[in-house]
Amino acid sequence: MSDTREINTLLCFDFGTKRIGVAVGQSVTQTASPLKTVKNNNNKPDWNDIEQLIKEWQPDALVVGVPLNMMDEVQEMTVASEKFMRQLHGRFHLPVYGIDERLSSFEAKQRTGKTTDLDPVAAQAILETWFAENQNKHES
Repeated sequence: MSDTREINTLLCFDFGTKRIGVAVGQSVTQTASPLKTVKNNNNKPDWNDIEQLIKEWQPDALVVGVPLNMMDEVQEMTVASEKFMRQLHGRFHLPVYGIDERLSSFEAKQRTGKTTDLDPVAAQAILETWFAENQNKHES
């Protein structure tokens, strides 16, 4: 789900069954910032909230954390995250990139010292990982 347009601004989603953390980042500076948490009730994301974020930030692409276990095996959340990626692409017609989000929540806890409201910080960590892995692939 990608194309060849220049990528400057990205929104990243840390998908969960109850909450979706959101972060924004800039490819030029390779930096990301946590934004907010979007509600997700039984795999029914608050699409209005997501649409508002996309209108506000006007991203060139979207990144979604895809959870794999430590053995790189697909799990139930992997399937749900991939469905969310397809829905994002279908609704907003933007390139959507998946990236392994393993340990992003652990990293968020390490960064904040908190155990609650970590979703946007986890999304930030996921996006920073995406930048590190793709810095030469999508340069502007």
